[in-house]
Amino acid sequence: MACTEHTQVNLEKAEDAIVCASKLGVQIVCLQELFRSQYFCQKEDTELFNLAESIPGSTTKLFASLARKYAMVIIVPIFERRAAGIYHNTAVVIDADGTLLGSYRKMHIPDDPFYYEKFYFTPGDQGYPTFDTRYGRIGVLICWDQWYPEAARLMALAGAKILFYPTAIGWHPTEKTENGLSQLEAWITIQRSHSIANGFFVASVNRVGHEGPSLDVGLEFWGSSFVCDPFGIVLSEASREKEELLIADCDLSRVEKVRREWPFLRDRRIDSYSQIKRRFIDNLGSNL
Repeated sequence: MACTEHTQVNLEKAEDAIVCASKLGVQIVCLQELFRSQYFCQKEDTELFNLAESIPGSTTKLFASLARKYAMVIIVPIFERRAAGIYHNTAVVIDADGTLLGSYRKMHIPDDPFYYEKFYFTPGDQGYPTFDTRYGRIGVLICWDQWYPEAARLMALAGAKILFYPTAIGWHPTEKTENGLSQLEAWITIQRSHSIANGFFVASVNRVGHEGPSLDVGLEFWGSSFVCDPFGIVLSEASREKEELLIADCDLSRVEKVRREWPFLRDRRIDSYSQIKRRFIDNLGSNL
């Protein structure tokens, strides 16, 4: 989606897409990160906390009714108001009967030019839950989380067969010419690598369009949403510029097949990874 300044317009656009998806037999839908608004983290402004909402709330109520009506699992990213002064970047998972199965709160929070998320979001404190939906067990991570293999691994160990990444990522206007292609390729590569290393499907959902006061200022979101299979094969990919309903057929039995042939989870040396919880290992070379 390309988002407007009007939250109601964005909600209606997402609702229309879900209705279209239902006619095509879609069973699981994932909306993009912070889909109700434009990407407001380009600046620090306390008034923008007014965009946040409670869970459950009006947005989850709307999409729960759609999930129930169309027997569809819906992943709904929300700017969550947990309490006064505590806000999260959250994704709610709604089952095909309209039940709110739970939520995931973004764990890795960036702080870069035009991505001032630490100003708005408290890091998640629920760990890395997976959700048993009518159509299979799924996991959800959010945007900046997609660069961290530890998070994807924990989702696999918790039984996820599809990992969703609702996302809002794009180019700074001054960087696109020189670094744009390499940034996009890195983004695709890291997520495909998660599917290969863990033997599950990965679905990444990004926004499109330019958001900012002028074409020379702001962010150009690069779209390129895609779904890949448990060996990193891209099944379906969207364009960089236009709004699309991207659909992929995910045969969950392929998870079993790929993991039998490439048993990375079996061969993990879990007895040797104790140092993974350290920030950095400072005594490199001490055992030489």
